[in-house]
Amino acid sequence: MKRAIDIFGTIFGLILSAPLWPLIALAIKLESRGPVIVRLDRVSQGRIIKVYKFRSMIDGAHGLKPHLKGLNQRTDGPFFKMKNDPRLTKVGKVIRKFRLDEIPQLVNVLQGRLSLVGPRPHEPREVIYYPWEHKHLILAKSGVTGLSQVSGASSLAFIKELELDSHYVKNQSLWLDAKILAKTATIMFFDPTAV
Repeated sequence: MKRAIDIFGTIFGLILSAPLWPLIALAIKLESRGPVIVRLDRVSQGRIIKVYKFRSMIDGAHGLKPHLKGLNQRTDGPFFKMKNDPRLTKVGKVIRKFRLDEIPQLVNVLQGRLSLVGPRPHEPREVIYYPWEHKHLILAKSGVTGLSQVSGASSLAFIKELELDSHYVKNQSLWLDAKILAKTATIMFFDPTAV
């Protein structure tokens, strides 16, 4: 049933977002060089997958990350967060604010590599820092949205995020998925600063 909802929900989402794809693509290409869509390494179901996103940073931004390591504002885990990240483009700031950069992940859901709702997908070099009691998250199917994403996302402490995702995995249900999807829509349209 969850897979069926993923498929039908994704098709609906792709139809709904179809008019935005060319507009976002054009804005990205007009501002900076590089691909419109990037493929990022993330972990889902125990393996590394390529997650699709609209590019929100300058081309080659990932290679600059080591040079900015000293400016990382996150000190509670392996995540990287920096206010006024110079790699972020103007278009990138807008599409990130409204989570529009994540629309291409619907393709990942159709492929069966992500679910609409699930634990937040993280980079391979981040999941190695999961405490043993949260290692089970590595084997779960990650989601485009999830309990941690609608509960503070990047503002959450590392352990708190893992606790929320663990709670979801251990208590997942179609009703919980429906509530998370509804909250995601509410945040996107009415309170984008909450993510």
